[in-house]
Amino acid sequence: MLGIRQKLSLGFGGLLAVIVVLGLLNVTLVTDLGNSVDVILRENYRSVIACQEMKEALERMDSGILFTLLGYEKEGSDLISKNATLFEKALEVELHNITLPGEGEKAEHILELFSQYRSGLGAARNPSLSHETRREAYFAQLLPLFQQIKAAADDILHMNQKNMSDANQQARQTAATARQQMIMLLTIGAAVAVGFMFFTRKWILRPVDRLIASAKEIEAGNLDLVVHANSRDEIGTLAEAFNAMAASLRELRRTDRAKLLRIQRSTEQAFKFLPDAIAIVDMEGNIEVASAAAADAFGLRATEKITEAPFQTVIDLFHEAVRTGRVSEPGNGRALIQRFIQDEERYFRPRAVPTLDADKQPTGVIIILSDATQERHQNELKKGVISTVAHQLRTPLTSVRMALHLLLEEKVGTLTEKQAELAIAAKEESDRLYAILEQLLNISRIESGKAQINLRVISSHQLVFESVEPFRRAAHDRGIALEVNLPEDLPAVIADSLLMGQVFANLLSNALKYTYPGGKVVLGGQATDHEVILSVSDTGRGIPRQYLQNILEQFFRVPGQGQDTGVGLGLSIVQEIVSAHGGAVNVESTEGEGSVFTFSLQRADALLKEEKTW
Repeated sequence: MLGIRQKLSLGFGGLLAVIVVLGLLNVTLVTDLGNSVDVILRENYRSVIACQEMKEALERMDSGILFTLLGYEKEGSDLISKNATLFEKALEVELHNITLPGEGEKAEHILELFSQYRSGLGAARNPSLSHETRREAYFAQLLPLFQQIKAAADDILHMNQKNMSDANQQARQTAATARQQMIMLLTIGAAVAVGFMFFTRKWILRPVDRLIASAKEIEAGNLDLVVHANSRDEIGTLAEAFNAMAASLRELRRTDRAKLLRIQRSTEQAFKFLPDAIAIVDMEGNIEVASAAAADAFGLRATEKITEAPFQTVIDLFHEAVRTGRVSEPGNGRALIQRFIQDEERYFRPRAVPTLDADKQPTGVIIILSDATQERHQNELKKGVISTVAHQLRTPLTSVRMALHLLLEEKVGTLTEKQAELAIAAKEESDRLYAILEQLLNISRIESGKAQINLRVISSHQLVFESVEPFRRAAHDRGIALEVNLPEDLPAVIADSLLMGQVFANLLSNALKYTYPGGKVVLGGQATDHEVILSVSDTGRGIPRQYLQNILEQFFRVPGQGQDTGVGLGLSIVQEIVSAHGGAVNVESTEGEGSVFTFSLQRADALLKEEKTW
């Protein structure tokens, strides 16, 4: 059985053979035609021209003799001399271009006759002889020689013309034969090509088409397909490989199905004992798997629709995760859902995590409702302890600060220089401690909702410019550029200007503190459909990536930043104030390049639109 390589070699070899034969035949024919043309142009044509020149020169010499007989001696002699030279040159050409049988004898005969002719010219041109004698010499000797030479030249001319005609006829016959042979070979080549195309389709294209159709069937999931191999060439080998691949895929599918079924059952069993409420949802919103906690606490049961869940927050998280392809959390991960389970108050933190394929496209969503009850109780306990401690320490600390003030005022006696230094140091530390207590109390009041928030419509430009003005001198002294870059059409916001001033104060003081001289701090802003997002960016030292998630926590300080960085309450206060306004704080930072803190506030015009709809 021939393989594809042998089949292709056979087909292309036949075409190559036809092309080679055509090429060789063409070269041979061109060579023959060239020889024929060479005969015509090089051999015979030169003899024809030489004979014509001899005849013309001889006739002019005869005319010169007649001139002398008529009394024109000088004109006749000049004509005879000039044409005698031309005749000799033409005769010399003919003597060196003898190509035909008998042509040489005739040329030698012309040479002999011309020698006699030249000898007879003396009597005819001699002016001392009588006119009658000269006339008798012309007619008796020169005229017959003239006729003989001309006849011999005509014979040579006719011989060469005949040979030229024969060569031309031969060239025509050669060209006709070549044309017939080339037509025959072209017909054979076309037949070979058509046959090769036919067998190529039969040997290669049809089996390949069957393989393509089989591959599409396998792609569609028909792994039970068997490709029939009708040949034992490479196509047949490929078909056998397809069948082996399909068999492997069938076995793999069988094992994968068993494995998936085992994993699914194990997952369902494991889900029943998970403390958190977890549900796996496909892209159409069908709940595929759900834990017992998800079913009991939130009504998320397998085979049901996520859109039928009793909590709109969960439905919104699902749609947002599908739309963005990112983890979705309400309130920047701080919002909780309250549920009473068996008369016990429980809190859950909702989150929607999309599952992505290899192309980073969502294939489903995992709804996770983490039990945050203990965390909330701990936070409330921590806040209560902090608030109580801050209140308990405030009164004695106020007394200590008053006593230090009286000492420094020397109301109770004069202090020595050393005593004054100790009192000043004590006062500075007490003031610092008092500021920390005030910050703790502010956080406590905001978290408990007891802080008075005076919300009003305020221009975003006014809010930013009033907040940044107190820091211009400090920025100038540190050699830091302080810029405000706000769009002119930035809308107004709903905010408490005093509390937002504290937000800007904390962010700007941090930005100036951690930015090197020559750096830059920029306040920017942009508007969305419902919010205005304000930002404070710097070109400072930045925050290491591993600490970004903790930077807004109370008492958290980035390690290795010195003792003059505070106690870690400033950013926590920022978060509490912004959250109290219904916004969120976000941090982006690259170590060594700078940080960007952004927070959102509600647009005043958006709030007015919502009120009108009510």
